[in-house]
Amino acid sequence: MTDASTVPPSTDVPVAGPAPDPELDAWRALPIQQQPSWQGTPAHRAAVEELSVLPPLVFAGEVDVLRQRLSEAAQGRAFLLQGGDCAETFAGATADKISARVKTILQMAVVLTYGASMPVIKMGRMAGQFAKPRSSDTETRDGVTLPAYRGDIVNGYDFTPESRAHNPARMVKAYNTSAATLNLIRAFTQGGFADLRSVHNWNRGFRENPAHQQYESLAAEIDRAVRFMAACGADFEALKRTEFFASHEALLLDYERALTRIDSRTGLPYDTSGHFQWIGERTRQLDGAHVDFLSRVRNPIGVKLGPSTSAEDALALIEKLDPHREPGRLTFITRMGAKNIREKLPNLVEKVTASGAQVLWVTDPMHGNTVTSQNGYKTRNFEDVMDEVKGFFEVHDALGTYPGGLHVEMTGDDVAECLGGADPIREDQFDDLYESVCDPRLNHRQSLEMAFLVSGALAKRGVRP
Repeated sequence: MTDASTVPPSTDVPVAGPAPDPELDAWRALPIQQQPSWQGTPAHRAAVEELSVLPPLVFAGEVDVLRQRLSEAAQGRAFLLQGGDCAETFAGATADKISARVKTILQMAVVLTYGASMPVIKMGRMAGQFAKPRSSDTETRDGVTLPAYRGDIVNGYDFTPESRAHNPARMVKAYNTSAATLNLIRAFTQGGFADLRSVHNWNRGFRENPAHQQYESLAAEIDRAVRFMAACGADFEALKRTEFFASHEALLLDYERALTRIDSRTGLPYDTSGHFQWIGERTRQLDGAHVDFLSRVRNPIGVKLGPSTSAEDALALIEKLDPHREPGRLTFITRMGAKNIREKLPNLVEKVTASGAQVLWVTDPMHGNTVTSQNGYKTRNFEDVMDEVKGFFEVHDALGTYPGGLHVEMTGDDVAECLGGADPIREDQFDDLYESVCDPRLNHRQSLEMAFLVSGALAKRGVRP
């Protein structure tokens, strides 16, 4: 099994799939990290062959629409909201859980749209976020050592040899689960579930909680705006539907490659596993397989940048991933930590802006603020998360650049995984309400509170001309 160590390229004969361009397989000759141990097995080859002939999960035209939307955000005329589970699970792909997650993102988007006075691009960490990088290959409990859990696309969470074995057939199950999830998302967002009036009404329960009285003024303004539109005879048919895009970390390159297709309109390759893929902090090596592969597909892509990122790193990534300087192509998702954001981010933004590149800057305020609670749970403090968001805005305001979006791990359920908030979560709630199989997520109420706080910051900035 591979992890933080660099491994040699595979000597297996690859399954090329329906996109025959040999450049799409150049990554196979490069160092690759964070991959499972199933390479070269008959089961692995069978899974990749099956994926290679299955229909695309998303379509090239949808990807092109997203790239245009992100171009608007990169130029300060839209805002990206990207949220969802740290790691999706097969068991969690139920109608109730999917609808709760979509509902929460839509609720957040309404609040942000009002504050920003501009479109909010809605994107889920959904329908594909099944793989997770890990800092160690193994996990030990009570003297027993087994492979680490790497997400449901690789192995199971139960601590048994059978569950933790790497099973390539799980890639096919991930595809099928993603297809079912996307089917529900499309039904929810195109069939009236996303009606602006309904979404706004969902927020009533949040604002009626005494703990959230500080947000009543903004909520009342939104309420008046909705009633005003109705009184004016606004076309609510157009407001009953919304665009919603799917994204995930492109970690398992065999899966991504097998779902890459050549667009019949343009002859160009698209990774049809999702609309948007990102490269993680652990796999963004300039000479590595992940950067090479995603440099060759037409999807808009993101890169996570941690506190060790230098300006030279950022500029080299731009040159490799966005050589034509196309707005909407490249998103930098910064994950610095509240203690580092004000010190580390300015130099990156200054140097990238001076280069003439027009990337979309998004903050991930979750991953740099992870701590361990006194009772042993991995957690995050809501106040630290919001402090990183505040610092992200402060840096961009000082430099005259645009803070273009939020990337958050959140759920629509009332879990207890992150501490704090106006209606605070406490450590003693973890034993009963901690559900994440990987990293802690903001719950439904904390997610909405974040949206109200960020909406206020966007309202103060005003609309960029």
